[in-house]
Amino acid sequence: MASLFIPRASRRKFLRLSVAGIVFGSLLIQQPVPVFAQAKSTATPLKIGIVGSGKLGGTVGSLWVKAGHEVMFSSRHPEQLKDMASKLGPRARVGTVPEAIAFGDVILLAVPYSALPQIGRENGSALKGKIIVDASNPVVRRDGQVAEEAMANGIGATSLKYLPGTRYVRAFNPVGTAALENESHRAGNPIGMPVAGDDAQAVKVATQLVRDAGFEPVVVPLARASEFAPGTPIFGKPTPVDELRKYLGASR
Repeated sequence: MASLFIPRASRRKFLRLSVAGIVFGSLLIQQPVPVFAQAKSTATPLKIGIVGSGKLGGTVGSLWVKAGHEVMFSSRHPEQLKDMASKLGPRARVGTVPEAIAFGDVILLAVPYSALPQIGRENGSALKGKIIVDASNPVVRRDGQVAEEAMANGIGATSLKYLPGTRYVRAFNPVGTAALENESHRAGNPIGMPVAGDDAQAVKVATQLVRDAGFEPVVVPLARASEFAPGTPIFGKPTPVDELRKYLGASR
């Protein structure tokens, strides 16, 4: 078999090109993916149904989609949500309220508080046993008698009266939509988010969802949910987590 002869000068050039290729290849392997190409993800993706996909529900749901969760947005007019869902990609979809409740392992309620009795009546059996994250707020001038009941008897107790058998948690109540959009995942001292609940597993899931949305949870018992309701000093004000812990007297 004939031997392959390469002149000495050519061999030196060949070796230099080979070494350069190896170094360049290793740099490509070690180079991190550009930030704009990285998708935020959560360790435990969930299927989430959103009942009420207006400004609040749409904003929180969008943050969860970007964190890697699968989200079904719903409202009384689901056809109006298709453009929003299509922009979020394949993890976002649109359905009716019953479809979103059936789809979700977790349900976000982002509706006027006066809608809770009807939601409970029409979907009670489908909601039983599911984790409910309730972002609705009782506002007397808008919600009337049911809001008066909540303020008199406690928001948590009143909500459970209309949503019996659910694993109920309150979160995303006092922070407005603009702050949810602008303060999510902010550097330094994050914005705190009150989480009120008594079901340990539901609270655990809710706190993770708060973090996935870009905020830091501050947990209190459900009986204290009225402490961040409309009319309280922190309602409508994005509060840094250290200040929120002091206000609520909470250690976490």
